[in-house]
Parts: sequence; C-alpha cells; structure tokens
Amino acid sequence: MKAILFTKYGSPDVLQFTDVEKPIPGDDEVLVKVHAASANPADWHIMRGAPFLARLVNGLFKPKHPRLGADVAGRVEATGKNVTQFHTGDEVFGELSLNKMGSFAEYVCASEDTFALKPVNMTFEQAAAVPLAAFTALQGLRDKGQIKSGQKVLINGASGGVGTFAVQIAKSYGAEVTGVCSTRNLELVRSIGADHIIDYTKEDFTNNGQHYDFIFDAIGNRSVSDLKRALTPNGIGSIAGFTSLPLLFSAMFFGGKQVGLMETASANKKDLLFIKELLESGKIVPVIDRAYPLSETPEAIRYLETSRARGKVVITVEHK
Repeated sequence: MKAILFTKYGSPDVLQFTDVEKPIPGDDEVLVKVHAASANPADWHIMRGAPFLARLVNGLFKPKHPRLGADVAGRVEATGKNVTQFHTGDEVFGELSLNKMGSFAEYVCASEDTFALKPVNMTFEQAAAVPLAAFTALQGLRDKGQIKSGQKVLINGASGGVGTFAVQIAKSYGAEVTGVCSTRNLELVRSIGADHIIDYTKEDFTNNGQHYDFIFDAIGNRSVSDLKRALTPNGIGSIAGFTSLPLLFSAMFFGGKQVGLMETASANKKDLLFIKELLESGKIVPVIDRAYPLSETPEAIRYLETSRARGKVVITVEHK
C-alpha cells in the first residue's frame, strides 16, 4: 500500500510517498481502509522534531516512528477475532494516538476503541477534519475552563482548526462567545456563531478594557500577563498552542492556576461519541480550507505551516 514516511527530521521535503506493508489487524484491532485524514500542527512539529524536546519521545537524531497523521475516516476492511463493536463495511472515524500515528496511508490498524461510527450527515473528508482539533477544543473548554452557560468566553485564533471548533462548542454550552481573528476571516467566524468578533489587526483584546470569564488561546501568541489582564478576577485562561519557546516556557512556569497550558488532548471513546452527537445535531460543523491528495501531503503540511489555514486541511485517499 501507499503511505507517507519520513526517515529524518526536517521540512516537508523529507516526506516520502512510498510503498509499505499493508497492516494486519490484531485480535482487538480493526483494519480501516482510509478515505480521508487531516493535518494538524502536531504533524509538522513531529516531522521537524521541533521544539527539540519533542525528540525525547520519537528519537533524538532520527524518528523511531516514521509515520504521520492522527485523524482518520474510512471503512472497516477487516476485524480481529475479539472485535465486537464494528463489522466489515462500517464507516468510521477517530484519532490515532500521537505516538502511533499513521493515517497518511491507504490503510491503518488500531484498537476498536479508537473509532466511532461516522456521523451520518458527514462526508469522509468532513469527519476526518474533526477528531484531534475537536478533542482539544472540547477538553480545553470543559476540563480546563469548566465552561458554563452565560459565561463570557474569548477564543484567540477563532478561524483556525482548533478555534473553529472552540467557537461552536462554546456556543453549544450556552456561552457568549467573542472570536479573535484577522480581517479576512471576520465573516467566517461570524458564520460559525461568534456573538462578537475582534479583528486583531485593529484591536488588542488584552488591552481594550473588556474582561472574560474564560480565554481559550488556540495560538499561544500572547504572554501570561497579557491574558491575565483580559480576565475577570476569577477568570481562567487556557493555552492550547505556542508560537515561541519563551512563550511556551512562560506558560509552563509562570501561569499558575489562573492561566496555563492545557494538557495534551486525550483521544477517548466517550468524548468522540459526544462530539459525534454535536456533529449529527448540527451544533458543530467542520470548516475545511483545502484538500490535498495523499501524494501531495508535503504541500498540505507546507500550507498548514503558513498559519493561514481557515479551519482544517484535509488529506484525501483514493483507492483504485
């Protein structure tokens, strides 16, 4: 089968579209014929081995696990003898663990608990755009932010992959949502339900006199002190990304209980089913910027690295 591999760290040029062995499912696994995957910042961080701390998991000088791709949607091709939740032909979606990535391929094997049945109102491409970004948004809002109806919530990076889900999930909880984005994305953020929109090219949300019960920073481009300035006295700030090592270390060591890094999103069946319900009810809709065929994965990652993607970047897999 065809898959994307990388045998050394570097730019998207290190990604190879090549032949590999088709996996065989274990007793508790399903073999999924991949129809779509999606790219996430985790892919290019792992690909580049940056920050260098990331290499502690995947190898200091070269990757021990040479595969990328966490999000996946496809059809069950075969099942292990102990699998009870799925049958051949079922349409499924889910997220592979970050240390066992591999959805940039024609087939993938994983535990049956990795997957849920694909939402009936979603295409494979739409379903593949969801898991990792939606897990991050949901767990940041619910677990770190303890979001409640009526709260004033601000989403920094509201037009990105995580941000578009965060806006919609916050609205589903009954929050009053302010989205921060650039001029070109104002209408997009308004269309997915934001009550208020701040154009960061014209206004600084940390210095305009407004205060929020919860700030979800999907970018990580503001300091801890900036975020604290925009919070109510009992407000909480959660940072889900970073743009520089100084900001990352600042959040790690100086955030405290009020503002800090959220834990890495945890893929789990309970949250996946909850997200599926939101998708089927229409409360959240994935926003897809571009789709690339599997052979053009390097271009997809290169575009994602520009930080200009509106919503998600999807990888499509055609089977002859």
